[in-house]
Amino acid sequence: MFRFDRLIRPSMTVREIRALYPETAGIFERLGFRSVCDDCSLETVARRAGMPTGDVLQALDLAILNSGTSSL
Repeated sequence: MFRFDRLIRPSMTVREIRALYPETAGIFERLGFRSVCDDCSLETVARRAGMPTGDVLQALDLAILNSGTSSL
């Protein structure tokens, strides 16, 4: 069952997201997010990289949904 409260939020840190959803690691690598940014919010990291936060959220959420291992 899909649970909206399990989706990634812009205020979550990269470290939180990686810990909760290991299947997102490839997305972070593809986007070039470095581990030095792990304690920043996703919104901050996306903005610094010049990416729309919504696009990054969508890519991460799709990785979770497509993994089949999450209880989303």
